[in-house]
Amino acid sequence: MSSSNTFEQQQPEIPTFPSFEFWRQIGLIAGGTLLSINMLASSVAAGSLVGLFISLRNLPDVRQIRNFLPAETSYIYDIKGKLFVGIHGEANRKVVAPDQISPNLKRAVLAIEDSYFYNHPGIDPGGVGRAALVNWMAGSVQEGGSTITMQLVKNLFLTKRRAFTRKIAEAVLAIRLEQVISKNQILDMYLNQVYWGHNNYGVETAARTYFNKSAANLTLGESAMMAGLIQAPEKFSPFVNMDLAKQQQKLVLERMLKLRWITRQEHDNAINQKIKLGKISSFQPSTHPYVSNAVTQELIQKFGHDAVLQGGMRVQTTVDANLQRIAEATIKKWHKTLKGQGLHKNQIALVAIDPRTQFVKALVGGVDSKASEFNRVTQALRQPGSAFKPFVYYTAFAGGKFTPETTVLDTPVTYPDNDTQYSPRNYDNTFKGAMPIRTALALSRNVPAVKLGQAVGIKKVIEASRTLGITSPMEAVTSLPLGAIAVTPLEIASAYATFASYGWRSPPTLIARVTDSNGNVLLDNTPKPRLVLDPWASAAVVDVMQTAVTNGTGRGAIIGRPVAGKTGTTSSENDIWFIGSVPQLTTAIWIGRDDNKQLARGATGGGMVTPIWRDFMQQALKDVPIEKFKPPSKFSRPKPVVKKKPK
Repeated sequence: MSSSNTFEQQQPEIPTFPSFEFWRQIGLIAGGTLLSINMLASSVAAGSLVGLFISLRNLPDVRQIRNFLPAETSYIYDIKGKLFVGIHGEANRKVVAPDQISPNLKRAVLAIEDSYFYNHPGIDPGGVGRAALVNWMAGSVQEGGSTITMQLVKNLFLTKRRAFTRKIAEAVLAIRLEQVISKNQILDMYLNQVYWGHNNYGVETAARTYFNKSAANLTLGESAMMAGLIQAPEKFSPFVNMDLAKQQQKLVLERMLKLRWITRQEHDNAINQKIKLGKISSFQPSTHPYVSNAVTQELIQKFGHDAVLQGGMRVQTTVDANLQRIAEATIKKWHKTLKGQGLHKNQIALVAIDPRTQFVKALVGGVDSKASEFNRVTQALRQPGSAFKPFVYYTAFAGGKFTPETTVLDTPVTYPDNDTQYSPRNYDNTFKGAMPIRTALALSRNVPAVKLGQAVGIKKVIEASRTLGITSPMEAVTSLPLGAIAVTPLEIASAYATFASYGWRSPPTLIARVTDSNGNVLLDNTPKPRLVLDPWASAAVVDVMQTAVTNGTGRGAIIGRPVAGKTGTTSSENDIWFIGSVPQLTTAIWIGRDDNKQLARGATGGGMVTPIWRDFMQQALKDVPIEKFKPPSKFSRPKPVVKKKPK
């Protein structure tokens, strides 16, 4: 039998105390009289009883409560369910089912807030009478006398302004509410709705904050301390004043003992229990801010700001927390190393993607998320330099006239470019003559890439780049094959991952699945790969990029398993890259400065980025089996479509 069922089947019995009941009846009579006088005086002051009647006719329809959805915290997790962060507005709340709330807490709250809850119709005349007597003697509103039902309708339907007319509205709505839903529903809704301090709304987030446990597992001592917070949560908070919190706890336990809801032994044990506090969790930063911020921004674009901060979403990201931790530690380590080498103000971005799914497994948008939340993986547009060349070579291979062994000439050439002349140069300012395409890419020769771009057509290169997911602006300029565009690291990593999967592609994503708090699916990004590239041409690109690692500019990325990759260095040496793949993971790393100034004379992707890539991948692939790239055994090229002339 669950704890909730036990509580619901054995509701607290309301004992009979003659002396208490005697004064309660006195309160009913005297207080009721005083309440009537105050109501009359208040109505006359407002205009007339007619005005009061009209205002009560305009009260909210409590039947709306059946469709009520409280503001609830959304949670972001890694691919395996590890929590990254909870995101919310003012209300940090996680709604839980009745059987996930300890019966200890239910009894403690009833004892101190509304011990006649199961015996009144929504209002407790004796409680109201006592409050009216106190307020009349004080000359102002000092005590509410509200039942739990009245507190709930106040929180859901009314303003917080303290006035006699509002108390009347509370009473009317409370009676109506108890005709619409059951007592147990009211209590459970109240416990999930009420404010417990430190931006915690509802029992679950409060229990997690105060005692680092779920509401279902609260002891009697912890429950009594939490129940004692309701009247003034921040004042009685054990984080603020443990002595006051203990006094409130004692008050609740004594009330429970007086009502005979607990025994003397249970009372004493609860008083003597050592309270172990948790920590204030509202507005806590994410364990992985770059990931959480990128996910949050995407969710807001899809669902809207309020839905994300108040909708209680459960967001499963594609990120692996272990890989993310390795990535962040690697970037931190190498940033420090580069600073020691004189590269001040350097920024590093890393993104790792599974080529089989296009799921982002790790993302680091900069060297310090606290100093700058700007995400260089998803937001920074930087020139890829020679890392763009594989797009040119793919276009050539896909056209059917070139293979990795086709000879190209690394010789001087000049092209008209708008109203000027453009003469491409190699990084070392030399020319090496005739060579196979494989060698040209491996050694990252510029002139052959430009010549090949002209041979296949720059517009064809742009078309292939779009197919690979490059959405950034591109102009059909002669220097495009050398990376004369600006892309994000995420774009280029996704494109290389498509090569590694031999042309199969799903949209890259950080989000695997989103549900609401009840498990209803709101977004499902299960991969639905499509073959977007020529498989033979993709295999050829992967093949020559393996040569670039074993015998070319990417030799620093050798890790004892097959790697296909390419370095990138801009002519001004302000953007340097390495993007490399194994069959199970593609990782792109970029280094540059936010002010777009030169990193250092002689800085290259092969010399400076490959060691970082190698460091990350060796850790990330520690327990991953070594696999070779396995191109499809059979390639079929689509036949051209011949349009028949209409008869």
